[in-house]
Amino acid sequence: MKIAIIPARGGSKRIPRKNIKIFDGKPIIACAIDAATDSGLFEHVVVTTDDIEVANIARDLGAETPFLRPADLSDDLCGTVPVIAHAVEECLQLGWEIDFACCIYPAVPFLRTTDLKDSYDAILESNADYCFPVARHKLPIQRAIRLRGAFNLTKPLFTQYEKIRTQDLEPTYYDAGQFYWGKATAWLDKKEIFSNGSAFIVSSDRAIDIDTPDDWNNAQLLKNKLNPSV
Repeated sequence: MKIAIIPARGGSKRIPRKNIKIFDGKPIIACAIDAATDSGLFEHVVVTTDDIEVANIARDLGAETPFLRPADLSDDLCGTVPVIAHAVEECLQLGWEIDFACCIYPAVPFLRTTDLKDSYDAILESNADYCFPVARHKLPIQRAIRLRGAFNLTKPLFTQYEKIRTQDLEPTYYDAGQFYWGKATAWLDKKEIFSNGSAFIVSSDRAIDIDTPDDWNNAQLLKNKLNPSV
């Protein structure tokens, strides 16, 4: 069995009530629920939350909320792995036989169902514990500059690359922050994702991380640009 788990706690410091804030006409968590449902991959789409309002909205949008997340797994310092491990444990207690669980973050307005499907094929092919999307840095991180002092004096962060041509620098990638496929056993064993995973490359244009009000506004502008009739 494959299940989707959407971690959507009630608290959010930088964007209050972010996970149920209206984006493009509906709560943003609908993007994750719809993508998971429309993919046809999952027997269950579960939202793990500590918040009754979030749970009610998630159910109205078609997700399941068979349990509430405990407070010790609901602060902003708790990592993804223990949250999903707890959710998998709770679902196993319901009698579900779970082979794979895909953690899908709630604020993913540019997530494609094809990425969920293709990355599932990728984790099967690689037999890795996890598979997650990465996007290529548009500019070489080896050219990063550190600013120092009141006058913002500059110093290369990686001096060993100062004289190497840009086209000769190794391409680098970053976690797109949309979803993480994982074997149920890997989540339960709380294995580290990046040390035990394989990467699935997506376009940086779709790897939009929404953490601040500016991120939110930029995502809304991009959504309006992609769907001008909406």
